[in-house]
Amino acid sequence: MFAVESNRRVSTENGTWTQVQKLSVPEDGMLVWLREFGNVKPFRTQLKDQLRHYVVFLPDTDAYDAFMQADFQNLHDQHWQIEQYHRMIKQVCNIEKFQVRSKVPILNHIFAALCSYVHLQRMQFTEIIRNAYQWQKALYQDVVAAFVTSFMIGKEYLNPQFQTSINA
Repeated sequence: MFAVESNRRVSTENGTWTQVQKLSVPEDGMLVWLREFGNVKPFRTQLKDQLRHYVVFLPDTDAYDAFMQADFQNLHDQHWQIEQYHRMIKQVCNIEKFQVRSKVPILNHIFAALCSYVHLQRMQFTEIIRNAYQWQKALYQDVVAAFVTSFMIGKEYLNPQFQTSINA
């Protein structure tokens, strides 16, 4: 399954090309030919305020008849869980942010990021934390507050000095 742009052209019959957004797609999808790819089955979802178009590719062309809306929804949910995993491992576990260049330290960093992801998931499942993003934000708020508090000693002149306005 993969997303396609709404202006991507497909063919329902040989030689006739139509944009995916202009197709009348039934709830259980329909078999179409995706240009420069092959046979696929398109589906639509309403996410927030816009329509999203997805196509499902199955290696066995006979399997398209049995692949229905419920199968697509299950596949879409699995796809969304993978997206959430990637987002969390990048934003919370910082898997992409390291300052080493040799092979072993890079592998150690990736292993540590994966371990931290597993640990955060276990903390969520056992309800120690509700949300890893809130936990991360709270962690950094304490660090930033401690820095600002120690930095501001003797520098009160940096605080904005507000004066009451006089209405003339």
